Amino acid sequence: MIFFRARDRAIFVHGFAKNDVENIRPDELTALKKLAAEMLAYRGEELKSAIASGTLIEVKCDGKSEAVS
Repeated sequence: MIFFRARDRAIFVHGFAKNDVENIRPDELTALKKLAAEMLAYRGEELKSAIASGTLIEVKCDGKSEAVS
């Protein structure tokens, strides 16, 4: 599962096999939408802090990292 905002960011949240989980329950969907709104609203310093604390892990593409702004 990925929270995504075009030309801004993508945040990988959770992975699962489709055969293990058929659908997301309505209460889970509501919670995920709230979490997505919060995480996609993070700005540079909030992202840097979350990465530094280990709350978020930065995934680099081809060993390269883009600046968090």
